[in-house]
Amino acid sequence: MTMEGRERIISLDLVRGFAVLGIVAVNVAGFAGPRLATLTPAHLVVQGAGFAYAPAAPLDEAVFAAILVLFEGKMRALFTMLFGASMLLFIERAEAAGRNGLALQARRLGWLALFGYLHYVLLWWGDILFLYAACGFVALGLCVFSNRALVIGALAGYLLWAVMGGLGGLPLVLAEEHMRLGIAGASEAAKLKAALADSMTMLRGDVAQAHLGFVAMAHDKLVNAPGWPFVMIFASFGETLPLMLIGMVLYRIGFAQGLASRRVLWGVAALGLGLGLPMALGMAWWAWARHFPPVAMGELMADWAAPQHLLLALAYYALMLLAAPCLLRGRLGVRLVAAGRMAFSNYILTSVALSVLFYRVGLFGRMGDGAQMLVVLAVWIAMLGWSKPWLEYFRQGPLEWLWRSLVERRALPFKKVTPGA
Repeated sequence: MTMEGRERIISLDLVRGFAVLGIVAVNVAGFAGPRLATLTPAHLVVQGAGFAYAPAAPLDEAVFAAILVLFEGKMRALFTMLFGASMLLFIERAEAAGRNGLALQARRLGWLALFGYLHYVLLWWGDILFLYAACGFVALGLCVFSNRALVIGALAGYLLWAVMGGLGGLPLVLAEEHMRLGIAGASEAAKLKAALADSMTMLRGDVAQAHLGFVAMAHDKLVNAPGWPFVMIFASFGETLPLMLIGMVLYRIGFAQGLASRRVLWGVAALGLGLGLPMALGMAWWAWARHFPPVAMGELMADWAAPQHLLLALAYYALMLLAAPCLLRGRLGVRLVAAGRMAFSNYILTSVALSVLFYRVGLFGRMGDGAQMLVVLAVWIAMLGWSKPWLEYFRQGPLEWLWRSLVERRALPFKKVTPGA
């Protein structure tokens, strides 16, 4: 019996649908501008022999701050935990059918790595699928440990990675702040100038690449940056693997499936919001007052914000599970479930649509954060609009079907059988 023939866990699909929509709000900046635009709405400009920041419009700064508080890092953490839970679900169902779940999951991750690398080469530098595949292989080897060992190891690794990264980048953040205050020493100024020069080189490269055709862009990536997905692994391994392991534990204890009591769910939501939201608001206020300095933002988003990312992701997870009975009785919940069932297709098709919009239509670098939210809204409407009707005629999304067929090494049934057929 194939995976499609078994009952799905609706709570996973519901939360995944919420997460895949939230990820669009974060990723759009990476399509709309150079990589630096994901760190700050401010513009880095050459000023004589040095560099300066040109603050963005007030609306763009306000939108960037809202995304920073509500979505940045939280959706990634939520989606990563869901991936870890889904890995165990896949293995469990394969073994229930008398098959080798670990072998099938390993094959599944291998194909995901290929999809991720192609996504990077053909569409977008910010691919996360290759990273998920790499961390997934390691998670497979660790899933034999007890829940207690996984939680302790995951939390310790997650926090240690964040602290070590934050401390390593702290001197440059202080140099940036001292430059703003006019008290930087010569060595600090030199280090900051070198870092900003690297950022400017990357910015110019991103702008030049964005104006190439898709074929020329793919060639440029393969020639000049074929190892970028491996750089992403190096940069994010300490965040991604622990979150996957936490997702596995959440599945084992029944939290991921919505089996926890409402008292537990409210407790997780209260704890996550009570601790995480003040952290997120405080960091956003600090950054907004300084017009989101890029060096500090890079460190904040990658390292110092890690605790609030995890706390708020868990709070969102719990709140979605609490709202599930109400949501699933309405149209929004049903459409979120459909979008979650087709998360892979929705993720890739969003990259296709945004790549065309910003790279081929020519809107790259011309749309501020405020205007980008109109694009996000349009993508949300499209995701919620097409996923449910598609699943009325087909068993799964097009890329989900392709992925599973490759794993099974045969073409699985795609169309639904109509009554009487």
